[in-house]
Amino acid sequence: MQGKAAVLGSSDFVMPFSALGLDTHPVHEDDDVSQAAENMLTENYSLIVVSEDIAHKANEVFEKKNAEATPCVLVLPFVSESEGFAMESLGKVLKLATGIDILKNG
Repeated sequence: MQGKAAVLGSSDFVMPFSALGLDTHPVHEDDDVSQAAENMLTENYSLIVVSEDIAHKANEVFEKKNAEATPCVLVLPFVSESEGFAMESLGKVLKLATGIDILKNG
């Protein structure tokens, strides 16, 4: 099964992914990130990569799809120091895929 991939983040974040041929959705801090996320969900992407600095603004939208296999939403740190949101998101994806909390501390 083949699927489409998309990237959501600032223009600087999405630019390298655009060069790789992925669909990019650049947003600015004052944009409605939740609406951009909702629009992306209607486009049947298999993978959505989101920059950590704006991921919290789209989290509620993507949480609705968390129990489904697609889209897989991957949050990546960018520019600033990681706030831990990316690691937490990755842990959720890995638990969904494996059934095990691989990143559990202790």
